[in-house]
Order: sequence, then structure tokens, then C-alpha cells
Amino acid sequence: MSQQIDSCPPLVWLPADHRMLGHEHPMPYLVLGDKYARAVHVGARAQPVMFPLAQAAAIPALLALVDGVMLTGSPSNVHPSHFEEDVADPTLPLDPERDGLTLALVRACVEQGVPLLGVCRGYQEINVAMGGTLHQQVQTLPGMMDHRDPDGLTPEAAYAPVHPVNIVPGTCLAEWAGGTQVLVNSLHGQGVNRLAPGLTALAHAPDGLVEAFEVQGARTFACAVQWHPEWRCWENPFYSAIFKAFGDACEARRRGRPKGSGETT
Repeated sequence: MSQQIDSCPPLVWLPADHRMLGHEHPMPYLVLGDKYARAVHVGARAQPVMFPLAQAAAIPALLALVDGVMLTGSPSNVHPSHFEEDVADPTLPLDPERDGLTLALVRACVEQGVPLLGVCRGYQEINVAMGGTLHQQVQTLPGMMDHRDPDGLTPEAAYAPVHPVNIVPGTCLAEWAGGTQVLVNSLHGQGVNRLAPGLTALAHAPDGLVEAFEVQGARTFACAVQWHPEWRCWENPFYSAIFKAFGDACEARRRGRPKGSGETT
């Protein structure tokens, strides 16, 4: 049994999106994007896992089974009721079932010292869960860039680098990037308005929008980015470094787990 546990890679929980799929008669599906699972598998050297239909009440028991959490991007937005606003554009997709899980999951990861990586929607979830707010439509604000990807692009074009981010010197992100400025992709409409207490900005877009942050005083990896480093992360040294650091933190948690037990130390 001990040898089997030692040979098992870290387990990383990725939440599902709730979507209606189909043509004539759409049906509910629980969805995980391949690119996120593949980045965890290849970049973080970990095994992605899902807990379909998980509820917030089950978070303590489920976190005891895993070594990290990655909050993925999604076509859906965080519901603005979570930061006390009305929906600005009712045509945009929402996912209240996911919100009900992930916002509580963020707080549990921080409290328990579980490695946490947020990407795009996941980045926004962390900010909201910690008490921050979002711009629902960044492109409508004076002086702000349009951070959305144009319609009709191929995936390769949509995920190509399009603007620089300025990274705070001396931070983990600057170490992973090998400098204080790097080009990233941009595929989001929402963005951070007020950064939550307890979060520290790590990078900004040219228009001043916060593009990355970390949790202050976190016991382990607890970082999030607005762009999409999961896209072919193995081809990009900066993106690879983000996932390697996350994977190293997950492996450290795995090694600290009592053998043959779901409990953590």
C-alpha cells in the first residue's frame, strides 16, 4: 500500500462548469476544458480530479483527499450579486452552481493551506471570495483596454500573446517570468475592480488593470492570473514555471500526507 501511495502523483481538484449542451433539446452537462486538465497533468505533473455535483458542505472532506486546487477559466462569469451589483449584461452566461462551490472552496484552501491556482474566472473567483469586487465590462470604462479576444479567431490566434504585463520586481511572478515585463494572452471581459483585502498585486496591464495577485502570508502556493497560462504551457517557459511551482507545492502537500489516510498533517 505504501509503495502505491508513494508512486501516485499529486491529486488536483478542478471544479466543473454547469452548461446546457445539445442542439434541438439541450441537456445539462458538467464540463472541464481539456487544456486545464492537460496543463495540470503535464505542467504540474499531477493528476486532475473532479467531484461532480460537489456541494460546499462537502469541501472539508473532499479537500482532505487532494493535494491542490486549480480554479479554471470558463465562458461564464461570476454572478455580480456576490459583490453586490446587478447583472450588467443579461446575454452573458452565468454559473451560479459553480459560484456556490468555488467561492467557499477558495476560503477553505486559504484557511487550510491547500495549494491554490486561479486562472481567468478562477482569478476573479478568488478576488470575490476574499471580499473584492469586479468590473463587469472592462471595455466600457474610460481609459481601459478591451481585454476580450475578437470573434472568429482560431484558438492559436485567440491564445497568442497580445499585450504586456508589468510585474512587481522581487516577486515570485518576476522569478518565474525571468524579468518584470512579459507578453500574455487576453480573453476576458470582467476584471478586478477593488482588490480584496489580503491579496497583493503581482502584475498590471498597461491600462492599470491588476492581472495577477497572491494571497498575503499564505502557507503555500496561492496565486492567480487573469490570462491563460494553461494554453500549451509546455511551449512557454513562463507558463511552464507557473505550473511547475504549483505542482511542486502540491507534491509537498502529498508527501506530508499520512500514508493510507485521507487526513492531512
